[in-house]
Amino acid sequence: MLITCDVSSIADLLKSKGRAKPKLGLDDVPQYIRQELGLHGMNLTTDLLAGADRPRLERLRDRADKSGCACLMLRDPDPQPLAHEKKADAAADRVRRVLQAAHALGCNAAAISIAAKDNENDREHVIESIRSVMDTAEKLELNLLISPTEGLTSRPDDLTELIKKIGGFRVGTLPDFDAAAADEDPALYLRRLTPYASVINASLHEFEDAEPSDEMDDDAPGSLEDLANMLMDTDAPTHTTFDIVPMLGAIKAVGFEGTLAIAYKGSEEGTLGVLKARDAIEAAFETLAADA
Repeated sequence: MLITCDVSSIADLLKSKGRAKPKLGLDDVPQYIRQELGLHGMNLTTDLLAGADRPRLERLRDRADKSGCACLMLRDPDPQPLAHEKKADAAADRVRRVLQAAHALGCNAAAISIAAKDNENDREHVIESIRSVMDTAEKLELNLLISPTEGLTSRPDDLTELIKKIGGFRVGTLPDFDAAAADEDPALYLRRLTPYASVINASLHEFEDAEPSDEMDDDAPGSLEDLANMLMDTDAPTHTTFDIVPMLGAIKAVGFEGTLAIAYKGSEEGTLGVLKARDAIEAAFETLAADA
């Protein structure tokens, strides 16, 4: 499993403040993620590419490849009205453009969410709309991933059934930790969606830094070794918004081998948040391995 970075996590570095230039240019993002965050891939959102033409996207792809931090997925954060009588055609065109931009960036996948009500009429319109864009996905050899959102795709079984009805091998899911955490059984939620996923969005928020205990039993056999192990175990911060260990356990249990994208949304500076998220995820996997 490859841990990557959703660039929205560090969007604060890409924004101008007053007359000051952004701290980071978009072309410099891949090298920053690789060297400063220690991650080997990135996902982009379409809002970060406003005004970019194809040569601009191809230049970013080349910079990413040279940095050893390829762009793996392009995600459109705005739900598309693929069931709307008057807006569905324009929404389908939007999805095609996202696929084409993802291809120019060298991505393996593009991701969307769908604005539709949970009823049979909207479901049939969405199936028709997505089928109409799958020729583009096939031609470009890209996967189209559907991220769950309110309405038609809010429940795992409804989303997987939608994917089955669309058909083909190029359409899948983009599970998200936030959506899982909102479910009554987050682990089960992820176990249902992950088999259809090549990417999982690890949306993470607030962390608490671990502190080593002041207490130590000097008379306990092996106490110095125990203390060393304790210090190593407490290096990683704990995600406090929700428990990520059962979520990671769920995706591991179903044999997920795709990419886990850190999407930091907390109150700290983005770089620090991503680093804490990375350490917390790695520590959680170590815990799961030790308990296996």
